[in-house]
Amino acid sequence: MSVNQAQEKAAAVLLAGYGGQQGGSAVADVLFGDYNPAGRLPVTYYKSIDQIPAFEDYNMIGKTYRFFEKEPLYPFGYGLSYTSFTYSKLSVPEKVTVGEDVKIKVTVTNSGKVIGEEVVQLYFTDEKASTSRPIRQLEGFTRIFLKPGESKELEFTIEPRQFSIINNKDLRVIEPGYFSFSIGGKQPGFKGYLDPQFTQVLTGRIRLTGKVVTFNN
Repeated sequence: MSVNQAQEKAAAVLLAGYGGQQGGSAVADVLFGDYNPAGRLPVTYYKSIDQIPAFEDYNMIGKTYRFFEKEPLYPFGYGLSYTSFTYSKLSVPEKVTVGEDVKIKVTVTNSGKVIGEEVVQLYFTDEKASTSRPIRQLEGFTRIFLKPGESKELEFTIEPRQFSIINNKDLRVIEPGYFSFSIGGKQPGFKGYLDPQFTQVLTGRIRLTGKVVTFNN
């Protein structure tokens, strides 16, 4: 579905699919400011079908937020809000042994004047792997409700399997190396309207040490 002209002419676009019997009332609540929307896109909106490979090609390279390298109309995880959120107190181990869980903590504050919900998204990127890896992949998310001025500490646990890749023998492999990550209310790496300023992104880096671990897929 192409909404390019709406993006060019409107200050914001409200997506309200399958609203049900009270869909109209829900839309009115958002438009008049009685409810603060907090949805995030579960798909990538491309500018044109010419940006992606033919649909007959089932290879995911060049498609979805995980492999799409061009500028989309709207990225996966995108959304707006009537309030603002700030991120602080990022806590993450610099070095972890292969096979151990990784715990990441961050504090989120509603720094605006309106009650709102934030969808906190955690993305990982394998900086150097022996096989092709996504540009980034979502490895955790949560939705939190905050009053103006209220803060909440969140903790994400990344399990060993989430660091793994599938080799040519259809086995899962965890390799030592560096993983960069971002945590915030949007995907990193965009600019302009694709980088909404009501929220933030904090970044970090984790080093996996030890030996290669292999297990069944």
